[in-house]
Amino acid sequence: MKPAHRVTQFRESVIRDMTRLALRHEAINLSQGFPDFATADVILETAVSAIRNGLNQYTLTWGYPPLLEKLAAMYTERLGWDVSPERHVTVTCGVSEGIVAAAMAALNPGDEMIVLEPAHDNFRPAAYMANAKPVPVPLEAPDYRLDGDRLRAAVTPNTRALLLNTPHNPTGRVFDEEEMTAVTDVVLENDLVLITDEIYDRILYDGRQHISPGSRDGLRERTITIGGLGKTYAITGWRLGYVIAPDPLAQGVRQIHDYTTICAPTPLQAAALAALDLPERYYAESLRAYHGRRALMMAILRDVGFAAREPEGAYYVMADYTGLNAPQAQLKPMPFAQWLTSEVGVAVVPGDSFYSLPGYGVGIVRFAFPKKLATLEAAGERLRAKLA
Repeated sequence: MKPAHRVTQFRESVIRDMTRLALRHEAINLSQGFPDFATADVILETAVSAIRNGLNQYTLTWGYPPLLEKLAAMYTERLGWDVSPERHVTVTCGVSEGIVAAAMAALNPGDEMIVLEPAHDNFRPAAYMANAKPVPVPLEAPDYRLDGDRLRAAVTPNTRALLLNTPHNPTGRVFDEEEMTAVTDVVLENDLVLITDEIYDRILYDGRQHISPGSRDGLRERTITIGGLGKTYAITGWRLGYVIAPDPLAQGVRQIHDYTTICAPTPLQAAALAALDLPERYYAESLRAYHGRRALMMAILRDVGFAAREPEGAYYVMADYTGLNAPQAQLKPMPFAQWLTSEVGVAVVPGDSFYSLPGYGVGIVRFAFPKKLATLEAAGERLRAKLA
């Protein structure tokens, strides 16, 4: 007996593989992007209160009504069109579900979806689950700029959608106006659906501000905007995401969501309201702390001998290990990442796992730094002991 063809076109997440390897070897986990610092007390207390006060059954499939209202108001302001809580917002079990639901709502069998590579490892499977084809367009290291000519050349008569992640995982890029103009032009010229993953919209450095691509002229009626709470509020295990889409794309997303997960956890949706109501000082302090984590991570990598570009957003660094003073510097990314995890005690993700294109990501690993400074310092000590 064979499984369906669609599931033979992808494998389980390499990122989660590396977390399991980290646990086996008691390594410091800088592979999977989850914080190891505390969640704000008010968020936790609201979740506990919701559970104790009986919010333990299904809520509306699309989301807990007060949360729908809050998200609709937020995104009406962000996107510049009248987002209705009754029609346009769907709370999902994480951004990953949102991306799969968006792909299945937008793509027909045989359609193509352009994916910028390196890409998070659920982007390509999302296309395959819709019986569509992901078409990779590379961002060239070390700057990882988006090339408008390459993007345009990737379009065929079968192209239906473009999936854009900004701030970008794993490179840390925040695409600039020139790059976003290229995206807008390609989408409009070819009547495409734009699907955006904006999970890191509150983690940008050096004064950069996130602007949702769906707010741009011409893109409002054709953009599926996906966001989430896990990264900003240190609640990745709660699996809370959301999709904002115009008619009729929103209805398609809701139908997929309805028959896959029914609804995201009700008491955690109630606590999400408390998160979204946090004052601006929460975000200012969070951003100050992330600047410190970034600085420490970059200093460690430089000290040890990695070559890396400072991220502009999110909390990842793509680091070139080929200049290290160690024989393992000649290894391919997967054996190098496995060695770093099992022998050095620091888990990372092999860079080529973010590509389907052959020859890309060689000599690269990804470090995730959403950690306490003490955790990063401990990782630095292990790296220096073996590599410096």
